[in-house]
Amino acid sequence: MKAVRFHEFGGPEVLRFEDAERPVAGTGQVLIRVAGSAFNPADGGIRSGTLPFPVTLPHVPGYDVSGIVEVLGDGVDTFDVGDAVIGFLPMGADGSAAEYVVAPADVLVPAPASIELVDAAALPSVALTAWQALFDLGGLTAGQRILIVGAGGAVGGYAIQLAARARAHVIATASPRSVDAVTRAGADEVVDHSTTSVRDAVDEPVDLLLNLAPISPAEFEALVPLVRDGGIVVSTTAWMATPGDDARGVRTAGVLVEPKTDELAQLVALVDRGEIVVDVAQRVPLSTLPTIHAEAAAGEIHGKVVALP
Repeated sequence: MKAVRFHEFGGPEVLRFEDAERPVAGTGQVLIRVAGSAFNPADGGIRSGTLPFPVTLPHVPGYDVSGIVEVLGDGVDTFDVGDAVIGFLPMGADGSAAEYVVAPADVLVPAPASIELVDAAALPSVALTAWQALFDLGGLTAGQRILIVGAGGAVGGYAIQLAARARAHVIATASPRSVDAVTRAGADEVVDHSTTSVRDAVDEPVDLLLNLAPISPAEFEALVPLVRDGGIVVSTTAWMATPGDDARGVRTAGVLVEPKTDELAQLVALVDRGEIVVDVAQRVPLSTLPTIHAEAAAGEIHGKVVALP
C-alpha cells in the first residue's frame, strides 16, 4: 500500500510518500480502507518530536479517519465488513495517512450518512475536543454566557455550533478572515481581536471562558476577570498553565481529548439531523500531505484539510 511516513523526527521534509506493508488487524481491531485522513496541527508536533507521544519509527501520521471496514480481527462483533466508520485513533499508533489503517474497534462509530465519507474524517477529534471542553469540563447549560477565544479554527467552529445549540449566549473572538465563518456558525457576538480589546468588548461576566488560541500567558491571565465568581476557565493550550482565580472561585480545566464513542455517536447524529455542519476547506491527494505539513508550519493553512488516498 501507499502511505506517508517519517523515519526520523524533524521538519516537513522528513515525510515520505512511499510503499509500506499493509497492516494486519489483531484481536479487537479492524482493518479500514481509508477514505479520508484529516490533518491536525498536532500531526506536525508529533512529526517534529515536540509533542511527547511515544511513536515507533517509521511512523504514519493522522489520527482522524473515515473509511470502510475491510477485515475484522478476532473478537470484533460490533461491525461488519463493508461498514462505513469514523474514529479518533490512538495518537501513538500508526495513523490514517495511508491506504489502510488498523484501528481498535472500540474507538469507531458508524459514519454520518448525510455527508461524503471522505469529509467525515474532519469530525472526530476536533468535535470531541469541543464537546468535552463545553460539557464534560465546562458544564455549559442553557442560558449561560460563554466566551470562546480563538474561535476561527476547526475546534472553534464546532464549539460555537454546539454552544449555540445548547442555547448558550456565545461571544467569539476571531480575526477578520474568520469573522464571517464564526458568525455563520451561530455566535451571538463576534469580537475582531485585531482591532478591538476583548476586555472592553465583553460588557457582562461570562460563565465559561474557553481558550483555543496561542495567546501569551499574560494575555490569558488578563481575560480571567471576565469570568463570573464561581465560573470556569477551560483551555486546549496544554503548553501553558490555565489561569483561574481561587479568591473568586473561578476554576480551571485543561482539555485532553478522549476517544469517547458515545459522544462521537451523538455528534454523528447531530450531523445527520443537520444540527451541526462539518466544514472541509480542502481535499488533497495523500501524496501532497508533506506540502500541507509545510504550509501549516508556515501558518498558511486555514480551515480543515482532508487527505485522500
